[in-house]
Amino acid sequence: MDRPASGPIRIANCSGFFGDRPSGALEMVEGGPIDVLTGDWLAELTMLILSRIQARHPGKGFARTFVDQTEQVMGTCLDRGIKIVSNAGGLDPRGCAEAVAEVADRLGLAPTIAYVDGDDLLPRLPDLLATPTPALHPFPDHPTNPILVTTSAAETADVVTRTMGVGWDPSAFVTANAYLGCFGIVDALERGADIVITGRVTDAAVTCGPAAWHHGWQRDDFDELAGGVVAGHVIECSAQATGGNYSFFHEIDGIDELPRLGFPWADVAADGSSVIGKHDGTGGAVTVGTVTSQLLYEIGGPEYLGPDVTARFDTIDIEQLAPDRVRLSGIRGQAPPATLKVAMNKMGGYRNSFTVALTGLDIEAKASFAEAGFWDACPYGPDDFESITSDVIRTDKDDPSTQEEATAIWRVTVKDSDERKVGRAFNDAMVHTVLSGIPGMYGLGGGPSAASPFGVYEPAIVASDLVPQQVHLLGGETRQIESVAPTGPAISIDTADPLAPPGGPTIRAEFGRVIGTRSGDKGGNANLGVFARSDDGWAWIDDTLTVERLRELLPETADLPIVRHRFPKLRSLNFVIHGLLQEGVAASTRQDAQAKALGEWLRARVVDVPASLLS
Repeated sequence: MDRPASGPIRIANCSGFFGDRPSGALEMVEGGPIDVLTGDWLAELTMLILSRIQARHPGKGFARTFVDQTEQVMGTCLDRGIKIVSNAGGLDPRGCAEAVAEVADRLGLAPTIAYVDGDDLLPRLPDLLATPTPALHPFPDHPTNPILVTTSAAETADVVTRTMGVGWDPSAFVTANAYLGCFGIVDALERGADIVITGRVTDAAVTCGPAAWHHGWQRDDFDELAGGVVAGHVIECSAQATGGNYSFFHEIDGIDELPRLGFPWADVAADGSSVIGKHDGTGGAVTVGTVTSQLLYEIGGPEYLGPDVTARFDTIDIEQLAPDRVRLSGIRGQAPPATLKVAMNKMGGYRNSFTVALTGLDIEAKASFAEAGFWDACPYGPDDFESITSDVIRTDKDDPSTQEEATAIWRVTVKDSDERKVGRAFNDAMVHTVLSGIPGMYGLGGGPSAASPFGVYEPAIVASDLVPQQVHLLGGETRQIESVAPTGPAISIDTADPLAPPGGPTIRAEFGRVIGTRSGDKGGNANLGVFARSDDGWAWIDDTLTVERLRELLPETADLPIVRHRFPKLRSLNFVIHGLLQEGVAASTRQDAQAKALGEWLRARVVDVPASLLS
């Protein structure tokens, strides 16, 4: 079967990250009709994890869990003509394809398997960073870039001339992978592949590729491609589109009786519009709220940059068609930037931490005493470490009825390039104060006696024409697909004027009584999406939730650069908080290193809410 019958193509997702529910593929194949089974196995942190696996086991730098899930459904997919497309190849797409072929041979099956690579720039770093005109440059929207800009297409295209001479040492990096687009996948499917395995493509490419193949979209079909990207962005994180990580989860019918949320699919039409749904009888819900929440996940401004198209998220029309069916339409696209994003990871050194309980009275004084005792016992002083984070976390309550309610936390994390400093000597120093320290002294959890390595994320950009895709049929022909898209003008979008906010009396209430949120990580930055569920609620947050007000509500962000973006059609705002996650997830010392709960913190803040919004 070359293509599904004419009409929309149903593309299902079975994985949102390396570690998602292992029954996902079987659920999506057996739960209802689909044309394509996709899965997203990669993230910025995952590439670092795979580099460690590959260092220990050469040829194994891919997601083995994808191979295991494929074994469960391969026969059924071949019988029904269901294509399988995934980025689970990670750092070794060929190795992943060969592992799948071994499974097929053991099962007595003969699928046509393709793999797409060309994204791995690690061997090319010395040439790409050669002076005096390096081809690789800091990503414009990242704290390490000396020129901090918003990521409009024009600014991204221009950044090459403004960030010359970054001075990166190519030998320091353990991964460097460009985000490729969807047309390598299209080529593989055109040549009859049943299973397509890629390395680092964009998360949405595994959806947009099959849609472009099915409908025959060309590289300059920007509106259609933008629709495919938006559909892919919604379903890429599995159950986050069906009620997972959803602020109003308690409103989903039957969630206590059926807590296993179904994974989503997208019916993508020829014009790029789509209907998001899930298999009947599965848990969760697909609503305007759940889909809006996922649309805000890990984005920046209205121009959502990608290698195939710049999708305009400020043009999305969203509509509830029926229970568990949400339509996305009206999506506009424009030419992509002339550059590809590159995710690079290097080893940042070693880290260690410990946590001490502070119980009862005099919490702050106890923390000071404990810290002074620690440094007295430690063979190294505070100035000897490259980084120290010391936090007192006030989890204690007044008049506590349990010991846990009487307990606050002191947590210390140190980092250094010298493994000895942050290893046993660091931990032993705290142990040596146990009998001569604070009253009630005990640890809530210490680091290992040996220091653990951590990675630093360094995003970059490279000219797209320098990174062609290589599409291999396993045991057959290899074809090169150029990573160059047509140019075109930016489209003009009318910006909706602000609505008049509701007046009248106000009530002190939690922000989350009115708004939902979705937050996450983008390298060292965090994004915080905020959405309302009524026009009046939108008018209120649009008027009230300024950057200055956000800093007041979340004091941790007070000294950080913040960019605010409006999405009137989605009744949403998105804030990009630069540097909140320091050097990226693997290096962050925040308790919530990926900013997953940043939005829920905002929802817990008590503010003056118009009474009319609470009725």
